[in-house]
Amino acid sequence: MTTENAEGARRGRLRIYLGAAPGVGKTYAMLSEGCRRAGRGTDTVIALVETHGRRLTAELTEGFEIVPRRVLFHRGARFTEMDVDAVLARAPALALVDEYAHTNVPGSRNAKRWQDVEELLDAGVDVVTTLNIQHLESMNDVVTTITGVPQRETIPDAVVRAADQVEVVDMAPEALRRRMAHGNVYAADKVDAALANYFRVGNLTALRELALLWVAGKVEEQLDRYRAAHGITATWEARERVVVALTGGPEGDTLIRRAARIVARHGGGDLLAVHVSRPDGLVSGADPAALARQRALIESLGGTYHLVLGDDVPAALLDFARAENATQLVLGASRRGRFAQLFSRGVGVTTTARSGSIDVHLVTHEESSARGGEGRATGPGGGPGGRAGRG
Repeated sequence: MTTENAEGARRGRLRIYLGAAPGVGKTYAMLSEGCRRAGRGTDTVIALVETHGRRLTAELTEGFEIVPRRVLFHRGARFTEMDVDAVLARAPALALVDEYAHTNVPGSRNAKRWQDVEELLDAGVDVVTTLNIQHLESMNDVVTTITGVPQRETIPDAVVRAADQVEVVDMAPEALRRRMAHGNVYAADKVDAALANYFRVGNLTALRELALLWVAGKVEEQLDRYRAAHGITATWEARERVVVALTGGPEGDTLIRRAARIVARHGGGDLLAVHVSRPDGLVSGADPAALARQRALIESLGGTYHLVLGDDVPAALLDFARAENATQLVLGASRRGRFAQLFSRGVGVTTTARSGSIDVHLVTHEESSARGGEGRATGPGGGPGGRAGRG
């Protein structure tokens, strides 16, 4: 999709190579992308690249036109920064700009390099850049906790989420440590200290997980925007999203744990709990203390708790599930006796009948068994839940 700036001209496209830590190959990936684009005839320049003395990275810069940097002096020291005016005057189709979260030297036209990049994008220049996960504003505290190293250079998440493309440059922690040990990341005199501190396996594993999860969240956002823009209401199973319905009854703990196991069996996903309350505020049989306990349980399992209003419980549940692009819905089997069920189908059966592409699991529990409930519910294929083969 082509975007325009305030003057109606084409705005440049932004691609970010995101890494979990220094040394995973972000700059190398950026330069490789520049080589590919240049090979296809795209007018490409290096606006700013930091090789950090890495031989293979430096070799990739050969053959590119490099825009000279701007020289600045601060407190008697000499610094160089990207010369935004020079890049704009050169007006390439594509500019390669390293270290997106960099803080510019005082006296620069912008405080941050990402603000320099915004000027290039507004002028219609495409930009490929690099970023480490620890520089995202939302990750600042958690990365400091993991590594023990405060991150002073940060960038707003919204700026990164607005990029046209974000690609993770992934490398296993053990592989990165081998690169470090071979001297391919830092100078030899810094390797031992780096391996013993910031680049411990535990740190790198956690940072890698953060990077992958953050990008997964961006993909979800893009998917949701696309579905909304095209009026798509059907469930797209890009990621498992399991909703568990809570009545405020004692069976809620069982349902939450069952839903959490479903998420775990599918290799991860989102767990959401929802309670439907009557909009008139009349008592619905829900136990506030039980709901409070179940909310704490769902949150301890990494899920979220939601309250919705509605007189038609099946409709409210399904409206919520579809709005969240849920793939599965977990309900408790009816606590009503068999005689009562002769006169109405109940929430579980009605929800299953209306669920469409959402798989519904009707889970038995002590309350349903004690009152002669449905027993172990089965789907069309005979397995547990509204449909077989999912739970």
